Amino acid sequence: MFSWFERRIDPYPSDAPGTPPRNLIGFLLHFSRGAMPWLLLMALGSGLIAVIEVALFGWLGELIDQLADTPRQSFWQMHGTRLTFMMLVLVVLLPLLNLLSSMVLHQSLMGNLPQRIRWQAHRYLLRQSVGYFQDEFAGRIAQRLMQTALAVREVAMKVLDVGTYVLIYFIGALALAASQDWRLALPFALWALGYGVMLWQIVPRLGRVAEAQADARSAMTGQVVDSYTNIATVKLFSHSAREEAWMRSGMDGFLQTVYRQMRLSSLQDVILNLLNVWLVASVAGVGLWLWTQGRVEVGALAVAVPLALRLNNMAHWIMWEFAGLFENIGTVRDGISSLALPREVLDVPGAKPLQRGPGAVDFDHVTFRYRGVEGARPMAVLDDLTLHIAPGEKVGLVGRSGAGKSTLINLLLRFHDIEQGRITIDGQDVSQVTQDSLRAAIGVVTQDSSLLHRSVRENITYGRPDADEDDVARALRMAEADGFVPELSDSYGRRGLDAHVGERGVKLSGGQRQRIAIARVALKDAPILVLDEATSALDSEVEAAIQSRLEVLMRGKTVIAIAHRLSTIAAMDRLIVMDQGRIIEQGSHAELLAQGGLYARLWARQSGGFLLADEDADTDIVEQP
Repeated sequence: MFSWFERRIDPYPSDAPGTPPRNLIGFLLHFSRGAMPWLLLMALGSGLIAVIEVALFGWLGELIDQLADTPRQSFWQMHGTRLTFMMLVLVVLLPLLNLLSSMVLHQSLMGNLPQRIRWQAHRYLLRQSVGYFQDEFAGRIAQRLMQTALAVREVAMKVLDVGTYVLIYFIGALALAASQDWRLALPFALWALGYGVMLWQIVPRLGRVAEAQADARSAMTGQVVDSYTNIATVKLFSHSAREEAWMRSGMDGFLQTVYRQMRLSSLQDVILNLLNVWLVASVAGVGLWLWTQGRVEVGALAVAVPLALRLNNMAHWIMWEFAGLFENIGTVRDGISSLALPREVLDVPGAKPLQRGPGAVDFDHVTFRYRGVEGARPMAVLDDLTLHIAPGEKVGLVGRSGAGKSTLINLLLRFHDIEQGRITIDGQDVSQVTQDSLRAAIGVVTQDSSLLHRSVRENITYGRPDADEDDVARALRMAEADGFVPELSDSYGRRGLDAHVGERGVKLSGGQRQRIAIARVALKDAPILVLDEATSALDSEVEAAIQSRLEVLMRGKTVIAIAHRLSTIAAMDRLIVMDQGRIIEQGSHAELLAQGGLYARLWARQSGGFLLADEDADTDIVEQP
């Protein structure tokens, strides 16, 4: 029975995730769509339970009147059938409804609905542009994902479950009291009016505080994650005290929202107690007065007073449920600001996979600007750039920081869309093919090749998931990583390829991380290879040992290499010298030296093979990621 209800909602739908609406109702409906039939069934169950519970109060009043008016010896003969029916409702129907509601609530919805939301939102976020993640704390995004999933579930369930139960219960109670005497319903109506005014005045404020609190909580979590992720930097600069002060400001911002929330909670608690005391006293007083006037029977008191006491007990629960509802609405609104942002880079309708060819790359009059501060004029990073790279050609990109080298690579990978011009691979416009197929055709080794917190094997086979052990072994040998990988181990006793490397590969040295990254790209075997400072983390001895292997890796591929250490790319077929988003020189190493231009000056100013800043360099220009 449990399993049957647990399988009613698919927590991992395969439908392609769409952009969530940015309005609250649309956002809630978007993520509740697959569970809506079961949410409505839960609401129906809650409504029926409320009807039965109110009806039982009415039956209790009738029973008391019948006990007073019916001779004992004929009581069962006169009322036995009705008593039996009510008993069946009480001991059979009501438990069955509670069982159904519990199964739907706990087995179908409580676990599956938030998991379904997390899955859909996570799949959508994975397809966000690189810029989206560069503009925000990773921990903050993760926190919003997790808390928004729970908040959507709580809003949907409180509205449809608690809201339905409370609404039907109160309407039924009001109707039941009025059926005895309309004046007996007046205290209930006045109490409801005062209760509604209190909700109207206090609960929305709680919602606004909750939205601020959710934002402060996710920001605080982001700060914690940022400190832990960069713990080596914190230690190197001996800034534990500075981190404590920075974290305290984030924690205090969150704490202030808690204080505001608790002040409103105390205020509502005091007002609610006053309303509840007035309700019980007025119902009892009006009931006794009507009874002494002969307007109602004693059974009316047996209905009205217990109903007032029941509402008294329910009032605190209702208030906290409504406060929780608006708190979760605030959390959802905060989540919308991150989870419902449109994607900046999209596959065009009908985009087809890139057809792999020899690897010709063309930049045709490409202009691109990074988005700047709103209102400021964005500065061109690439300005009308044209470059043709022949299949199998090995090209080195040279230039000072801010020249646009990394931007050129990012646009080839379509991390951003260009403003003007066209980029093609083997004649296929990269903006017209699927992003996954485009990036599958390009192998990249970056200066800071971070690894996933998984095993060495999983990191290497990330380049080709279907690779077998022999393929992995060849990739390790090619990257000169077969010497240290067998010696690796982690705190769980896993060794070699099964050892986990820590967050971003923190358990490995920089050179080890780089060699694992090179092995990963070697296994990928893409026709186009990008080396962005690929050997910068290697010491001279290891770099010399791996240089011949990189030559093997580059064989038969179109290669684009970026390096500040000019000696590592001097042997390329062609060197492209960039400055302020334009190509100013190109040719072989010898040709460029003979020209006596920027490349020759950079080469002359090298010390130990590293590129130094030219005295003419514009230090205000910083390379965008």
